[in-house]
Amino acid sequence: MTAPDRRSLLKALVATLAGLSVGGVSTPEADAAEASESWTTQTLEAFADTLIPGGRRFAGDVAVAGAVTGPGAVQAGVVDLLHSPELPVAPLLAEIAALLDARAVTYAALRLIWLPPTHPPFVGLSFSHRTALVGGLFDPDDLDRPIWQVMSLLVGLAFDTAAQQDTVEALGQGHPGLTWLRFPEPDPDGLWRFPDFSYGRPLAALHPNTTASGSPA
Repeated sequence: MTAPDRRSLLKALVATLAGLSVGGVSTPEADAAEASESWTTQTLEAFADTLIPGGRRFAGDVAVAGAVTGPGAVQAGVVDLLHSPELPVAPLLAEIAALLDARAVTYAALRLIWLPPTHPPFVGLSFSHRTALVGGLFDPDDLDRPIWQVMSLLVGLAFDTAAQQDTVEALGQGHPGLTWLRFPEPDPDGLWRFPDFSYGRPLAALHPNTTASGSPA
């Protein structure tokens, strides 16, 4: 990938993160099995599943390796997040997936690993090989490292925060990531107040001029 191409990808990824910082985004709805028919989607799912693995969603699921039980990034809606029309990364997903598949072809060729022609190259790798390849993407001297760093952050946001949804709505729908992490329910008015101190005691006295909303005067 050339330097201008990398800059374009990184600009779109950074803009995507900026969009997520202002709240939930709308996402297209699709059945998991139907969505996995796209080679781009399969590759993105396999990448996300390598970082935060989960159980297979249906018989014949090849993108999710089923390395563990329970929900992973794919079940938490990472592909919906990436495909959101409100985020600028969506038009570049095919290019990002193709880049990862190209790395998979090189990885497999150097190790004489046969890749089935019916699946994307990265999906054709076993979970252990996927993990080894993805680990190498974050080497300090890898030219594409910033791309994978931002992509991995998006994967984490989908699972840890349900960034593609309103948090209250996500909890009400039993979002797999938030449920798995035991994310606390809000108060009846939909706000979180956390009355218990994290360390079991206050670390400092409340400033007398603090406003009712908790902001400094």
